[in-house]
Amino acid sequence: MASSRILSCLLLLGCACATNPFQGKERGFIGLVDPQDADRVTVSKATADTLRSSLTTVFLPIVYIVVFAVGLPTNAMAIWVFLFRTKKKHPSAIYMANLALSDLLFVIWTPLKIAYHLNGNDWIYGEGLCKVLVGFFYGNMYCSILFITCLSVQRYWGVAHPLSQQRKNNKVAVAVSVSIWAFIWLTTTPLYLYNHTAKLKDPNITTCHDVNIIHDLEDPFPDVALPYFYFVLMAGIVFLVPSLVIILAYILLLSALGNAMTDGSAGKNRRKAVVLIVTVLVTFLVCFIPSNIMLVVHYSLLKDGVVNNGYGFYITTLCLASLNCCLDPFIYYFVSEDFRDHVKNTLLCRSSRTVERMRVSFSSMKYSRKSKAYVSESGNTQSSTC
Repeated sequence: MASSRILSCLLLLGCACATNPFQGKERGFIGLVDPQDADRVTVSKATADTLRSSLTTVFLPIVYIVVFAVGLPTNAMAIWVFLFRTKKKHPSAIYMANLALSDLLFVIWTPLKIAYHLNGNDWIYGEGLCKVLVGFFYGNMYCSILFITCLSVQRYWGVAHPLSQQRKNNKVAVAVSVSIWAFIWLTTTPLYLYNHTAKLKDPNITTCHDVNIIHDLEDPFPDVALPYFYFVLMAGIVFLVPSLVIILAYILLLSALGNAMTDGSAGKNRRKAVVLIVTVLVTFLVCFIPSNIMLVVHYSLLKDGVVNNGYGFYITTLCLASLNCCLDPFIYYFVSEDFRDHVKNTLLCRSSRTVERMRVSFSSMKYSRKSKAYVSESGNTQSSTC
Protein backbone atom coordinates (compact mmCIF):
# COMPACT_ATOMS: atom_id res chain seq x y z
CA MET A 1 0.00 0.00 0.00
CA ALA A 2 2.81 2.41 0.88
CA SER A 3 4.58 1.80 -2.44
CA SER A 4 1.31 2.37 -4.32
CA ARG A 5 0.80 5.72 -2.55
CA ILE A 6 4.36 6.78 -3.36
CA LEU A 7 3.88 5.89 -7.04
CA SER A 8 0.58 7.78 -7.14
CA CYS A 9 2.19 10.89 -5.64
CA LEU A 10 5.05 10.74 -8.13
CA LEU A 11 2.64 10.38 -11.05
CA LEU A 12 0.53 13.33 -9.86
CA LEU A 13 3.63 15.45 -9.34
CA GLY A 14 4.92 14.53 -12.78
CA CYS A 15 1.62 15.46 -14.42
CA ALA A 16 1.52 18.77 -12.54
CA CYS A 17 5.07 19.65 -13.55
CA ALA A 18 4.50 18.59 -17.16
CA THR A 19 1.47 20.81 -17.76
CA ASN A 20 2.96 24.27 -17.38
CA PRO A 21 6.23 24.24 -19.35
CA PHE A 22 4.72 22.85 -22.52
CA GLN A 23 2.00 25.29 -23.48
CA GLY A 24 3.91 26.39 -26.61
CA LYS A 25 3.69 24.74 -29.96
CA GLU A 26 7.26 23.45 -30.09
CA ARG A 27 7.89 20.74 -27.56
CA GLY A 28 10.15 18.28 -29.32
CA PHE A 29 13.56 19.31 -28.00
CA ILE A 30 14.82 19.73 -31.56
CA GLY A 31 18.13 21.56 -31.87
CA LEU A 32 19.50 23.21 -35.03
CA VAL A 33 23.20 23.75 -35.64
CA ASP A 34 24.04 27.44 -35.14
CA PRO A 35 25.15 28.87 -38.52
CA GLN A 36 27.56 31.24 -36.74
CA ASP A 37 29.08 28.54 -34.50
CA ALA A 38 29.05 24.96 -35.76
CA ASP A 39 29.84 23.64 -32.26
CA ARG A 40 26.69 25.15 -30.78
CA VAL A 41 23.02 24.23 -31.14
CA THR A 42 20.08 26.61 -31.06
CA VAL A 43 16.74 25.55 -29.58
CA SER A 44 13.30 27.14 -29.42
CA LYS A 45 12.11 29.23 -26.48
CA ALA A 46 9.74 26.44 -25.41
CA THR A 47 12.65 23.99 -25.28
CA ALA A 48 14.81 26.43 -23.31
CA ASP A 49 11.96 27.06 -20.86
CA THR A 50 11.50 23.34 -20.39
CA LEU A 51 15.17 22.85 -19.59
CA ARG A 52 14.75 25.45 -16.82
CA SER A 53 11.37 24.12 -15.64
CA SER A 54 10.52 22.32 -12.42
CA LEU A 55 9.77 19.17 -14.40
CA THR A 56 13.39 18.61 -15.39
CA THR A 57 15.13 20.29 -12.44
CA VAL A 58 12.88 19.18 -9.54
CA PHE A 59 10.61 16.26 -10.40
CA LEU A 60 13.10 14.15 -12.36
CA PRO A 61 15.91 14.35 -9.78
CA ILE A 62 13.42 13.54 -7.00
CA VAL A 63 12.41 10.34 -8.79
CA TYR A 64 16.04 9.36 -9.41
CA ILE A 65 16.92 10.06 -5.77
CA VAL A 66 14.10 7.70 -4.73
CA VAL A 67 15.37 5.10 -7.19
CA PHE A 68 18.90 5.36 -5.80
CA ALA A 69 17.87 5.44 -2.13
CA VAL A 70 15.55 2.43 -2.46
CA GLY A 71 17.07 0.49 -5.34
CA LEU A 72 20.68 0.41 -4.12
CA PRO A 73 20.17 -1.23 -0.69
CA THR A 74 17.30 -3.53 -1.72
CA ASN A 75 19.02 -4.94 -4.79
CA ALA A 76 22.39 -5.17 -3.04
CA MET A 77 20.72 -7.12 -0.23
CA ALA A 78 18.96 -9.33 -2.78
CA ILE A 79 22.27 -10.23 -4.43
CA TRP A 80 23.80 -10.88 -0.99
CA VAL A 81 20.92 -13.21 -0.11
CA PHE A 82 21.09 -15.09 -3.41
CA LEU A 83 24.87 -15.52 -3.26
CA PHE A 84 25.55 -16.20 0.42
CA ARG A 85 22.27 -17.15 2.07
CA THR A 86 20.48 -19.30 -0.49
CA LYS A 87 21.99 -22.79 -0.30
CA LYS A 88 19.64 -24.52 -2.72
CA LYS A 89 19.97 -22.73 -6.03
CA HIS A 90 16.81 -23.14 -8.11
CA PRO A 91 15.85 -21.55 -11.47
CA SER A 92 13.77 -18.78 -9.90
CA ALA A 93 16.68 -17.77 -7.64
CA ILE A 94 19.02 -17.69 -10.66
CA TYR A 95 16.67 -15.41 -12.61
CA MET A 96 16.06 -13.18 -9.58
CA ALA A 97 19.79 -12.82 -8.90
CA ASN A 98 20.36 -11.73 -12.49
CA LEU A 99 17.45 -9.30 -12.31
CA ALA A 100 18.87 -7.78 -9.12
CA LEU A 101 22.29 -7.49 -10.77
CA SER A 102 20.75 -5.70 -13.75
CA ASP A 103 19.01 -3.22 -11.45
CA LEU A 104 22.15 -2.65 -9.41
CA LEU A 105 24.26 -1.97 -12.51
CA PHE A 106 21.87 0.83 -13.46
CA VAL A 107 21.33 2.23 -9.96
CA ILE A 108 25.05 2.87 -9.42
CA TRP A 109 24.96 5.31 -12.36
CA THR A 110 21.93 7.31 -11.17
CA PRO A 111 24.01 9.82 -9.12
CA LEU A 112 25.27 11.17 -12.46
CA LYS A 113 21.67 11.55 -13.64
CA ILE A 114 20.69 13.27 -10.39
CA ALA A 115 23.61 15.69 -10.60
CA TYR A 116 22.79 16.41 -14.25
CA HIS A 117 19.23 17.51 -13.54
CA LEU A 118 20.07 19.37 -10.31
CA ASN A 119 22.75 21.24 -12.28
CA GLY A 120 20.13 22.68 -14.59
CA ASN A 121 20.38 19.85 -17.16
CA ASP A 122 24.03 20.66 -17.76
CA TRP A 123 26.08 17.54 -18.49
CA ILE A 124 29.73 18.08 -17.49
CA TYR A 125 30.98 14.49 -17.69
CA GLY A 126 31.67 14.15 -21.42
CA GLU A 127 30.12 12.27 -24.32
CA GLY A 128 31.53 8.90 -23.24
CA LEU A 129 29.85 8.81 -19.83
CA CYS A 130 26.61 10.06 -21.38
CA LYS A 131 26.62 7.06 -23.74
CA VAL A 132 27.37 4.73 -20.82
CA LEU A 133 24.47 6.17 -18.80
CA VAL A 134 22.07 5.84 -21.72
CA GLY A 135 23.28 2.32 -22.48
CA PHE A 136 22.81 1.13 -18.89
CA PHE A 137 19.40 2.80 -18.65
CA TYR A 138 17.92 1.03 -21.67
CA GLY A 139 19.92 -2.12 -20.99
CA ASN A 140 18.37 -2.34 -17.54
CA MET A 141 14.86 -1.76 -18.87
CA TYR A 142 15.08 -4.46 -21.53
CA CYS A 143 17.01 -6.83 -19.26
CA SER A 144 14.33 -6.47 -16.56
CA ILE A 145 11.56 -7.27 -19.03
CA LEU A 146 13.33 -10.44 -20.19
CA PHE A 147 14.17 -11.74 -16.71
CA ILE A 148 10.64 -11.00 -15.42
CA THR A 149 9.39 -13.01 -18.40
CA CYS A 150 11.68 -15.90 -17.41
CA LEU A 151 10.43 -15.71 -13.82
CA SER A 152 6.82 -15.80 -14.98
CA VAL A 153 7.39 -18.81 -17.21
CA GLN A 154 9.40 -20.57 -14.48
CA ARG A 155 6.63 -19.91 -11.97
CA TYR A 156 4.13 -21.63 -14.23
CA TRP A 157 6.54 -24.49 -14.99
CA GLY A 158 7.19 -25.13 -11.30
CA VAL A 159 3.45 -25.46 -10.63
CA ALA A 160 2.59 -27.49 -13.73
CA HIS A 161 5.68 -29.76 -13.53
CA PRO A 162 6.70 -29.99 -9.85
CA LEU A 163 8.64 -33.24 -10.35
CA SER A 164 10.91 -31.99 -13.11
CA GLN A 165 14.65 -32.47 -12.59
CA GLN A 166 16.10 -29.65 -10.52
CA ARG A 167 19.66 -29.95 -11.85
CA LYS A 168 18.53 -29.90 -15.46
CA ASN A 169 16.31 -26.86 -14.84
CA ASN A 170 19.22 -25.02 -13.21
CA LYS A 171 21.40 -25.62 -16.25
CA VAL A 172 18.64 -24.28 -18.48
CA ALA A 173 18.26 -21.20 -16.25
CA VAL A 174 22.00 -20.49 -16.36
CA ALA A 175 22.10 -20.90 -20.15
CA VAL A 176 19.08 -18.61 -20.59
CA SER A 177 20.59 -15.98 -18.27
CA VAL A 178 23.90 -15.97 -20.14
CA SER A 179 22.02 -15.68 -23.43
CA ILE A 180 20.02 -12.71 -22.15
CA TRP A 181 23.15 -10.87 -21.01
CA ALA A 182 24.82 -11.52 -24.38
CA PHE A 183 21.69 -10.34 -26.20
CA ILE A 184 21.46 -7.15 -24.12
CA TRP A 185 25.17 -6.44 -24.65
CA LEU A 186 24.75 -6.78 -28.41
CA THR A 187 21.49 -4.86 -28.68
CA THR A 188 22.71 -1.88 -26.63
CA THR A 189 25.74 -1.46 -28.92
CA PRO A 190 23.84 0.82 -31.38
CA LEU A 191 23.30 3.31 -28.53
CA TYR A 192 27.05 3.93 -28.53
CA LEU A 193 27.19 4.62 -32.27
CA TYR A 194 25.74 8.14 -32.22
CA ASN A 195 26.20 11.18 -30.00
CA HIS A 196 23.75 11.95 -27.21
CA THR A 197 25.14 15.29 -26.00
CA ALA A 198 24.33 18.69 -27.46
CA LYS A 199 26.04 22.00 -26.60
CA LEU A 200 23.33 24.65 -26.54
CA LYS A 201 23.83 28.33 -27.26
CA ASP A 202 20.98 29.53 -25.04
CA PRO A 203 20.84 28.33 -22.34
CA ASN A 204 24.58 27.79 -22.21
CA ILE A 205 24.47 24.13 -21.17
CA THR A 206 25.31 20.69 -22.55
CA THR A 207 22.41 18.25 -22.56
CA CYS A 208 22.61 14.45 -22.43
CA HIS A 209 20.01 12.41 -24.35
CA ASP A 210 17.59 15.33 -24.37
CA VAL A 211 18.03 17.53 -27.44
CA ASN A 212 17.90 15.88 -30.88
CA ILE A 213 20.19 17.69 -33.33
CA ILE A 214 18.50 18.13 -36.71
CA HIS A 215 20.48 19.48 -39.65
CA ASP A 216 17.56 19.85 -42.07
CA LEU A 217 14.01 20.42 -40.82
CA GLU A 218 12.65 19.57 -44.26
CA ASP A 219 14.28 16.13 -44.11
CA PRO A 220 14.94 15.18 -40.44
CA PHE A 221 14.85 11.40 -40.96
CA PRO A 222 18.61 10.90 -41.60
CA ASP A 223 19.39 12.44 -38.20
CA VAL A 224 17.02 10.16 -36.26
CA ALA A 225 17.03 7.04 -38.45
CA LEU A 226 19.25 4.96 -36.13
CA PRO A 227 17.34 5.61 -32.87
CA TYR A 228 14.01 5.31 -34.69
CA PHE A 229 14.72 1.83 -36.09
CA TYR A 230 16.39 0.79 -32.83
CA PHE A 231 13.53 1.65 -30.49
CA VAL A 232 10.82 0.38 -32.84
CA LEU A 233 12.64 -2.95 -33.18
CA MET A 234 13.29 -3.26 -29.44
CA ALA A 235 9.68 -2.36 -28.62
CA GLY A 236 8.49 -5.20 -30.83
CA ILE A 237 11.02 -7.87 -29.89
CA VAL A 238 11.93 -7.11 -26.27
CA PHE A 239 8.68 -5.54 -25.07
CA LEU A 240 5.67 -6.76 -27.05
CA VAL A 241 6.65 -10.42 -27.45
CA PRO A 242 7.68 -10.89 -23.77
CA SER A 243 4.48 -9.15 -22.66
CA LEU A 244 2.40 -11.67 -24.60
CA VAL A 245 4.46 -14.53 -23.14
CA ILE A 246 3.89 -13.22 -19.60
CA ILE A 247 0.13 -12.95 -20.15
CA LEU A 248 0.01 -16.51 -21.50
CA ALA A 249 2.17 -17.82 -18.63
CA TYR A 250 -0.10 -16.32 -15.97
CA ILE A 251 -3.26 -17.58 -17.65
CA LEU A 252 -1.78 -21.09 -17.69
CA LEU A 253 -0.56 -20.65 -14.10
CA LEU A 254 -4.00 -19.77 -12.76
CA SER A 255 -5.50 -22.61 -14.78
CA ALA A 256 -2.97 -25.11 -13.41
CA LEU A 257 -3.59 -23.97 -9.84
CA GLY A 258 -7.34 -24.27 -10.33
CA ASN A 259 -7.23 -27.74 -11.90
CA ALA A 260 -4.37 -29.53 -10.14
CA MET A 261 -4.95 -28.59 -6.51
CA THR A 262 -7.96 -29.47 -4.39
CA ASP A 263 -6.49 -29.44 -0.87
CA GLY A 264 -6.21 -26.55 1.60
CA SER A 265 -3.02 -25.24 0.02
CA ALA A 266 -4.83 -24.39 -3.22
CA GLY A 267 -6.19 -21.09 -1.90
CA LYS A 268 -2.82 -20.06 -0.45
CA ASN A 269 -0.93 -20.80 -3.67
CA ARG A 270 -3.57 -19.06 -5.71
CA ARG A 271 -3.29 -15.93 -3.53
CA LYS A 272 0.49 -15.96 -3.98
CA ALA A 273 0.06 -16.21 -7.74
CA VAL A 274 -2.44 -13.34 -7.77
CA VAL A 275 -0.11 -11.11 -5.71
CA LEU A 276 2.77 -11.88 -8.07
CA ILE A 277 0.62 -11.14 -11.11
CA VAL A 278 -0.52 -7.81 -9.62
CA THR A 279 3.09 -6.85 -8.79
CA VAL A 280 4.29 -7.60 -12.31
CA LEU A 281 1.25 -5.83 -13.76
CA VAL A 282 1.98 -2.67 -11.74
CA THR A 283 5.62 -2.79 -12.85
CA PHE A 284 4.59 -2.96 -16.50
CA LEU A 285 1.86 -0.34 -16.20
CA VAL A 286 4.13 2.18 -14.47
CA CYS A 287 7.55 1.43 -15.93
CA PHE A 288 7.47 -0.41 -19.23
CA ILE A 289 4.24 0.17 -21.15
CA PRO A 290 4.22 4.01 -21.15
CA SER A 291 7.96 4.35 -21.82
CA ASN A 292 8.08 1.88 -24.71
CA ILE A 293 4.97 3.35 -26.34
CA MET A 294 6.27 6.89 -26.00
CA LEU A 295 9.70 5.95 -27.37
CA VAL A 296 8.07 4.72 -30.57
CA VAL A 297 5.70 7.70 -30.77
CA HIS A 298 8.47 10.22 -30.05
CA TYR A 299 10.88 9.04 -32.74
CA SER A 300 8.09 8.35 -35.22
CA LEU A 301 7.02 11.99 -34.96
CA LEU A 302 10.61 13.23 -35.10
CA LYS A 303 11.36 11.37 -38.30
CA ASP A 304 8.32 12.98 -39.92
CA GLY A 305 9.40 16.45 -38.81
CA VAL A 306 6.54 16.84 -36.32
CA VAL A 307 7.81 19.15 -33.62
CA ASN A 308 4.75 19.18 -31.34
CA ASN A 309 5.24 15.70 -29.90
CA GLY A 310 4.34 15.88 -26.18
CA TYR A 311 7.90 15.82 -24.93
CA GLY A 312 6.87 16.41 -21.31
CA PHE A 313 4.98 13.14 -21.06
CA TYR A 314 7.76 11.38 -22.98
CA ILE A 315 10.56 12.29 -20.56
CA THR A 316 8.27 11.63 -17.58
CA THR A 317 7.58 8.07 -18.75
CA LEU A 318 11.29 7.45 -19.29
CA CYS A 319 12.01 8.68 -15.78
CA LEU A 320 9.28 6.49 -14.28
CA ALA A 321 10.73 3.51 -16.16
CA SER A 322 13.66 3.60 -13.73
CA LEU A 323 11.25 2.81 -10.87
CA ASN A 324 11.41 -0.86 -11.87
CA CYS A 325 14.59 -0.99 -9.77
CA CYS A 326 12.38 -0.29 -6.73
CA LEU A 327 9.51 -2.61 -7.73
CA ASP A 328 11.59 -5.66 -8.69
CA PRO A 329 12.50 -6.51 -5.05
CA PHE A 330 8.77 -6.98 -4.37
CA ILE A 331 8.77 -9.62 -7.11
CA TYR A 332 11.60 -11.47 -5.32
CA TYR A 333 9.66 -11.18 -2.07
CA PHE A 334 6.45 -12.69 -3.44
CA VAL A 335 8.06 -15.33 -5.68
CA SER A 336 10.30 -16.98 -3.09
CA GLU A 337 9.37 -17.82 0.48
CA ASP A 338 13.02 -18.65 1.15
CA PHE A 339 13.98 -15.13 0.04
CA ARG A 340 11.54 -13.62 2.55
CA ASP A 341 13.00 -15.73 5.37
CA HIS A 342 16.59 -14.92 4.37
CA VAL A 343 15.85 -11.18 4.25
CA LYS A 344 14.27 -11.26 7.72
CA ASN A 345 17.25 -13.19 9.12
CA THR A 346 19.71 -10.81 7.45
CA LEU A 347 17.94 -7.74 8.84
CA LEU A 348 17.98 -9.36 12.30
CA CYS A 349 21.72 -10.07 11.91
CA ARG A 350 21.25 -13.80 12.25
CA SER A 351 24.06 -15.93 10.87
CA SER A 352 23.41 -19.03 8.80
CA ARG A 353 24.54 -21.20 11.73
CA THR A 354 22.10 -19.46 14.10
CA VAL A 355 19.25 -19.91 11.64
CA GLU A 356 20.06 -23.60 11.29
CA ARG A 357 20.10 -24.07 15.06
CA MET A 358 16.74 -22.32 15.37
CA ARG A 359 15.32 -24.54 12.64
CA VAL A 360 16.53 -27.69 14.38
CA SER A 361 15.15 -26.43 17.70
CA PHE A 362 11.73 -25.65 16.24
CA SER A 363 11.65 -29.03 14.50
CA SER A 364 12.43 -30.88 17.74
CA MET A 365 9.77 -28.89 19.63
CA LYS A 366 7.25 -29.68 16.91
CA TYR A 367 8.15 -33.38 17.06
CA SER A 368 7.88 -33.34 20.86
CA ARG A 369 4.38 -31.87 20.68
CA LYS A 370 3.32 -34.53 18.19
CA SER A 371 4.71 -37.33 20.34
CA LYS A 372 2.69 -36.12 23.33
CA ALA A 373 -0.46 -36.33 21.26
CA TYR A 374 -0.39 -40.10 21.05
CA VAL A 375 -2.58 -41.01 24.05
CA SER A 376 -3.97 -44.50 24.62
CA GLU A 377 -7.53 -45.26 25.58
CA SER A 378 -6.45 -45.86 29.21
CA GLY A 379 -5.17 -42.30 29.42
CA ASN A 380 -1.45 -43.19 29.36
CA THR A 381 0.82 -41.40 26.92
CA GLN A 382 2.59 -43.74 24.56
CA SER A 383 6.17 -42.91 23.79
CA SER A 384 7.13 -42.59 20.18
CA THR A 385 10.27 -44.44 19.17
CA CYS A 386 12.17 -44.50 15.93
